Amino acid sequence: MTTASIATIREFLEHQRWAFAGVSRRRLDFSRWLAGEFRKRGYEVIPVNPHATALDRAPCYPRVSAIQPPPDVVLVLTHRRHAAEIARDAAAAGVRRIWFYAVAGNGAASPQALALCREAGIAVVTGYCPMMFLPGTSWLHRMHAAFLKLVRAYPPVAGPPEKLGLQPDGPPRR
Repeated sequence: MTTASIATIREFLEHQRWAFAGVSRRRLDFSRWLAGEFRKRGYEVIPVNPHATALDRAPCYPRVSAIQPPPDVVLVLTHRRHAAEIARDAAAAGVRRIWFYAVAGNGAASPQALALCREAGIAVVTGYCPMMFLPGTSWLHRMHAAFLKLVRAYPPVAGPPEKLGLQPDGPPRR
């Protein structure tokens, strides 16, 4: 299952302070590369891994609620069996946005985590890799986005009217 519109995804990406929950201790892991790509684009990346104290010269936190002040967005990179625990912890910390990483399908999201987010009023993106939506990405990420467009699995452009600059019953505001 995928969720979120392009408007929601853009709103997430406007925020600069991201916790990467489940970033690996392995230097060559994709999650470490992804964190580096976010840093190159000016994002503050806060690693979260209960088995590390520092990653890539940055302090690493055992859980999202240990980060002060709380991050703007949590990117969940773990197996979905950990998703509900991370969502519960992020909600307790006051986080308002969670992106459950995926290349296809639900990825890091679990039904329990999504229900927790819904109950807590947390905005969610699931079913996508954020690299497909960042500017200046490699051909591989652009091809992934193109493929999703081809099979009609790319996020819809439509979103809440206020996010698109629309009045509920009219054209875009100027």
